[in-house]
Amino acid sequence: MSDKGDDFYLRLRERMARWLEEKGPTHEYADYLLFAPDLFHLLLKLSRDERIPAKEKAKLVAAIAYFISPIDLVPEALLGPAGYVDDLALAAYVLNGLVNAGHGDIAREHWGGRDDLLDVLQRVLAVADRMLGKGMWRRLKGVVGGRG
Repeated sequence: MSDKGDDFYLRLRERMARWLEEKGPTHEYADYLLFAPDLFHLLLKLSRDERIPAKEKAKLVAAIAYFISPIDLVPEALLGPAGYVDDLALAAYVLNGLVNAGHGDIAREHWGGRDDLLDVLQRVLAVADRMLGKGMWRRLKGVVGGRG
């Protein structure tokens, strides 16, 4: 999964940058969508870290699979990079749970984003209901066994 995940990350970063240059600046959630490649990368790094418990790794892997899957609640095939709002929200939800479970220092070690990790997670989660709608957000949390 390592090479596939890294390839996906690089493609996602390139695609997101291109979209944001062309159409993204006017998109309501453009600033948030910029975090998608960094959060995906963090999911990958943490899923490989031996210090992360298996229960948490299962959630990380579920979020990675959701990112990579062409079939999800907000399809990228139809919406382009704007379709990553659900993937982004799920990644933030899973990573926030990991941080709250006491693994924040490990997550910060692997974080490659420019902004503060906790700030990014809080910002994304604060708008998740608006991005997705409460019903979809509740269903999305169910992907990793969360409660609405």
